[in-house]
Amino acid sequence: MPAPAAPAAGKGRIEGRAAAGAIVMLEPKTPHEFPPPETAAMDQVSRTFSPPLLIVRTGAAVEFWNSDDTLHNVHVGNTDTGEPAFNVAIPTGEVYRYTFTKNGLYHVACDVHPEMTADIVSVSTPFAVQTGPDGAFVFDDVPPGSYVVRVIAGGRTSERDADVVSGSNNVRVP
Repeated sequence: MPAPAAPAAGKGRIEGRAAAGAIVMLEPKTPHEFPPPETAAMDQVSRTFSPPLLIVRTGAAVEFWNSDDTLHNVHVGNTDTGEPAFNVAIPTGEVYRYTFTKNGLYHVACDVHPEMTADIVSVSTPFAVQTGPDGAFVFDDVPPGSYVVRVIAGGRTSERDADVVSGSNNVRVP
């Protein structure tokens, strides 16, 4: 296994472990300027949404593609509030763009094919990942400062404070 990359000058590298498949976010306690978010994409193919979990930056456009050979709809709502985001039909080969304006967990479904489901997590920080089978996570090039580490696993959310310094940082999560 290669040695971890050194963080950019003056930046921190955060390493830690959480539950397998958990969503881990590192949110600054004070406002930070981050590069603009990139467009994200979710596709419909073989009667599945891909990827099954998409982490997006709040304020970024998300493209919903239909690469399947049948008409699908995309029905999205906020899991916590029950507030609908949108419900649109997407013909084969077409795309629908939507921008999530609020942080949160969103459930995605196709009303035509109930077996088709996925989830989207919209977060304001660029530091958000889903852990792998071993629960490990890494954030590179984190500006030094005070953060909240938020973990979503098994339908529960936990958090703790973390101070990031230049260089390597290990974070214990709840």
